[in-house]
Order: sequence, then structure tokens, then C-alpha cells
Amino acid sequence: MTRTKLCGITSASDRAAAVAAGADALGFVVDVPVDTPRELAPGTAADLVADVPPFVTTVLVTMPEAPGAAADLVETVGTDVVQVHGLDPAAVSDLAATTDARVVAATDLDGDHAGYAAAADAVLVDSVDDDGAGGTGETHDWTRTRDLVRTLDDEYGTPVVLAGGLTPENVAEAVETVGPFAVDVASGIEAAPGEKDAEAMAAFVRAARGDET
Repeated sequence: MTRTKLCGITSASDRAAAVAAGADALGFVVDVPVDTPRELAPGTAADLVADVPPFVTTVLVTMPEAPGAAADLVETVGTDVVQVHGLDPAAVSDLAATTDARVVAATDLDGDHAGYAAAADAVLVDSVDDDGAGGTGETHDWTRTRDLVRTLDDEYGTPVVLAGGLTPENVAEAVETVGPFAVDVASGIEAAPGEKDAEAMAAFVRAARGDET
């Protein structure tokens, strides 16, 4: 079954709604050099993470200048996983060696997939902007991503997370086409920038899992 990450959680109410929707993982955006309504101060993120129930994975989403900064931020926020944007594979490898958190390396379809697969616990394929940030709300070529899923699994055993422009309406098709380990959504489940829609979150999780009820 394809796992779901609901990203850009900014409030206790949205956290509770995401958990009630059945999300496997919740994402918290901290310390990114782009203007986004989903960014949290480290202390705010830590408070939200502290009350996530057992068996729901917490993910720090960040764009660090260096691996050490990301490792320090993981300690502050207290997440299970760190998802990094903007680091090259060598830096991702350094981060993995200095943190107990699992490391997800974010890239696009033209990134060094082999390098990231060797360095990280998972590779997230996203549609990124000029700064290398995700959350663009745009899809990419799912057929190419499908081929990448197969290649990275066969050669490295590294799971692929699909992101970029996913919504409750298209995620079932994306899962069927790509066959990813997990899907990741932020803007596609929002009532307003930075504010989640509880019904959309629940619908997204159901569609990703193929649950028509």
C-alpha cells in the first residue's frame, strides 16, 4: 500500500486533522530560504511534533546551507525523518552519518538520482522552482518517474517518494502510473496558503490507498 505524507502542517488543528485522515507521515517546514506560508519557527515545529501520536512519522523539511545545520535542526525539532532540499549527494551522505534521523533527499527528474539513492534512505522526486524548493503545485512527467522507481529499487533498493502537484483528484492516477513507495502533498490539500482542508486531506489519503469508501 502506498504511504502518504501530508506536508506543511502549521497548527495543532491541522495536525489533528491530518492524523484523523490516516496520514502515515506529517511534514513540518523549518528554515527554508524561500517565502512560504508553511514555514515554522523551530520551537513552534518542536511543539507540534511533540504531540504527534505514536506510529505516525514526523518529517522535518528544510533547505540547509550545510549538513551540520540540518543535523542540529533535527535535534531541536525532534523529528523521525529529515527531508533535505538543495544539498548535493556528498552533503546528504555527510548528514546521514551525523544524525540518527532517516534522511530523504529531494530532487527533480534531472537530479543525480544514483548519487542520492546511494546516500539517502529515500529519494523524493518533486517539481522544484528556481531555488530548488518544492511546493510548486506543479506535476512532472510521471512516466519518467515510474522508470526511476524501478531503476532505484533494482540497483539500490532505495524507495522513491512522489511529490509535485498532487491532489485528491489526481493522486490515484499518479500511484497507478508511478508505483511509488509514498506520495507527498502540501498545496493540494489546502483551503488557503498554509491552512489545510480536513476533507481534502482525508480524500487524498483514501485515494492514494485506493479506498473508495
